[in-house]
Amino acid sequence: MSTEHPLPTSAAPGLWRQLGDAIRGSEADYTKISLNRAILLLAVPMMLELVMESTFAVVDIYFVGKLGASAVATVGLTETILFMLYAIGIGLAMGVTAVVARRIGEQQPEAAAEAAVQAILVGVLASIPFALAGLFFARELLALMGADAWTLEHGYRYTQWMLGGNLVIVLLFIINAIFRGAGDAAIAMRVLFIANGINIVLNPMLIFGWGPLPELGVQGSAVATNIGRGVGVAVQLYSLFSGGRHIRVTFAQVRVKLDVLATIIKTSLGGIGQMVVAMTSWIFLMRILADIGSTAVAGATITIRVMMLTMMPAWGMSNAAATLVGQNLGAGQPERAEATVWKIGCYNMVFLLAVSLVYWLLNYEIMRLFSDDATVVAIGADWLRILSYSYFVYGWWMVSVQAFNGAGDTRTPTLINVVFFWLLQIPLSWWLAIRLEWAESGVFWGVFISETAVGLFTLWLFSKGSWKTVKV
Repeated sequence: MSTEHPLPTSAAPGLWRQLGDAIRGSEADYTKISLNRAILLLAVPMMLELVMESTFAVVDIYFVGKLGASAVATVGLTETILFMLYAIGIGLAMGVTAVVARRIGEQQPEAAAEAAVQAILVGVLASIPFALAGLFFARELLALMGADAWTLEHGYRYTQWMLGGNLVIVLLFIINAIFRGAGDAAIAMRVLFIANGINIVLNPMLIFGWGPLPELGVQGSAVATNIGRGVGVAVQLYSLFSGGRHIRVTFAQVRVKLDVLATIIKTSLGGIGQMVVAMTSWIFLMRILADIGSTAVAGATITIRVMMLTMMPAWGMSNAAATLVGQNLGAGQPERAEATVWKIGCYNMVFLLAVSLVYWLLNYEIMRLFSDDATVVAIGADWLRILSYSYFVYGWWMVSVQAFNGAGDTRTPTLINVVFFWLLQIPLSWWLAIRLEWAESGVFWGVFISETAVGLFTLWLFSKGSWKTVKV
């Protein structure tokens, strides 16, 4: 594995060359090059990767929105069910990123590859129960979530496809996390471009039956998603075994190694826990919105997609922080790890302040791009306005949480989430929405209060520095 050492200022690569290196991929040792260059090389492909993912989500809901509020609600309720799967997939991704990054920082690429294999095996096993539940109990799950009659009669096949094919979702999360932890963020970016590019092309074709393809309605969106993500997983596996710039898996390593498996599971449990807490909190919120009506669910679903699109660059920078924290701790440079977080946090805050201004000024105009229903538009616009008041805090929260996760301390954010999501967000949102009869606005203000509080608290706890001594 080659390394790059800090260049004298006069010899530093120009911006365009550095951007090109970031997109192509670099063999740089991120623990030795300048901090700004390391952030650029990792953050740019991670930002582009997540922007592409959220772009697909927005395009998807744009076309599904043409089918009506119940179709949008079908997508929203199915995603709510999938949140438990996302919790496992993202939690495993957090764990494997921390372990792989630490092994790369310690100059042990073979150990990093062994960790990658064990994480994939865990992901495959975790996907099986969700696939069985989706294939055989899709209607029952939707009914439990408060779905309307249209969804139970016509939309359940969307749920069958999304849950039945969940393995591709889990593997996309985990394998891209492997690449990011190793520093091969450009590969993860290219995979998402391929997978979601296929999704975007196939979505309208299968939803509306363009050309020779059948008109499948909302089910067509799920079919397109499975095809696109399935191709993406195939590309991931090819890249992982053929070798990236920092990690390569050999077929001899494809076997169960209980000690490595135990490390992955131990490190991932906290990540899974924090995501389970966050996702189940959202399930309860969607259940409250479902009681208010399908338009409330539809408005919230569209807003979440818009929010994902605008937050993904910030999450990309935060993911870069996780990788740099893990690698620098592995290299015995905790102060450099901390400096990374403060620097990226400032970048995130500035970016999200600009997004907040757009939300505040153009909330109705944004919602009208996705729905012609005046009630849906008004509900979504209300949430965008409320979000605009606290987005800059989210920027710091993302980075500080990822610093804990990148260090391998996934337990601390889990405990924080229990307090602020389960003990504050859920009861507060219910009380405002139902008891005070604020309807959907009560849920939105409950989210605003709880997530602003958790952001400030997590940043304060990060500043204490206990994460620097975590062993992985």
